[in-house]
Amino acid sequence: MQTLVQDLLAFARVGRGGIDVQPVRINDVLGIAKKNLESAIQESSALIRSEAPPLVMADRSMLVQLFQNLIGNAIKFRGPAQPVIQVTAKKDGKEWIFSVQDNGIGIAPEHADTIFVIFKRLHSHAEYPGSGIGLAICKKIVEHHGGRIWVESRPGQGSNFRFTLPITSTRRAYDHAPENQSGSPACRRQSR
Repeated sequence: MQTLVQDLLAFARVGRGGIDVQPVRINDVLGIAKKNLESAIQESSALIRSEAPPLVMADRSMLVQLFQNLIGNAIKFRGPAQPVIQVTAKKDGKEWIFSVQDNGIGIAPEHADTIFVIFKRLHSHAEYPGSGIGLAICKKIVEHHGGRIWVESRPGQGSNFRFTLPITSTRRAYDHAPENQSGSPACRRQSR
């Protein structure tokens, strides 16, 4: 119950006080996420690779949470083989497209949208522990940065979680953020 409460608080906090946009090196974010997942990585012998990750304008703590959730899921939903997780990024027009690809158990195509809904689980708690909030947090983080997230997967063939982030940080990147009661964007750029 305590884990569920903590996860719900984490979900509620995403983007609540605005996002602290600053230059963020994805290598640094991945390093922190891997350190936070150190015991799971060691226990599973997971191999995590990244190719030339870029510098982006984003909220550092939110990106740590995003990558930590995606990598943690790749480790949790692993198949019988050693987990291999590949993180890549490529420029496409005015956005970066990130990919977190694994060789795990995969997801049936009909569940590709529902997995991002809070509390939607594809497996019982006995099979895979967790609150069913992690991917909903990922979606919320990406959308607060003006991006989108999706998965490409087939059962038994692993999953490729992909998400976009704007290449530059402008107010337009946050135009799609939910509005608070006063009508101003809930996501606002804060300077340090």
